Amino acid sequence: MALSLEHKKAVVEEVAEVARSATSAVAAEYRGLTVAEMTELRENAKQSGVYLRVVRNTLARRAVEGTEFECVQDRLRGPLVLAFSRDEPGAAARVLRDYAKGNKKLVISFVAFDGKAMDAPAIDQLASLPSRNEALAMLMSVLLAPATKLARTVAEPHAGLVRVVDAMRTARAETT
Repeated sequence: MALSLEHKKAVVEEVAEVARSATSAVAAEYRGLTVAEMTELRENAKQSGVYLRVVRNTLARRAVEGTEFECVQDRLRGPLVLAFSRDEPGAAARVLRDYAKGNKKLVISFVAFDGKAMDAPAIDQLASLPSRNEALAMLMSVLLAPATKLARTVAEPHAGLVRVVDAMRTARAETT
């Protein structure tokens, strides 16, 4: 179906706006996927906060101009679905990687992160990045560890004394 010039401009502007605020992008070839499978993929992406869109490559090239994803312009070939992570860098990679594991028709083409385009095997590295909540939990555990250890160290002499007194009381009770 031919797109009107106004519709093409709207698509380019929409994708460009998402690309400007996105943290990472993943492209996958979707050749052979049924409508039901694409719908399932879109639902998975929506639940994870990932922008997923099938865009003509010429329009996608225009949309990523001037963004950190400009590095992917020469890789846009074939029927591609573009996934942009808005909040967490690994979200789009996780969605497409997990879906590709269950459906061999979806083939990861490339990954873009921090102004660099990488080949498909890099998707595992990007997908393994912790989510925001996981990263905060890790940071909090690192920050709490010294204070917890200090509290245990300070409390140990008193706890040891209590154990000794209790052992002596138990020993006296057994002898009488």
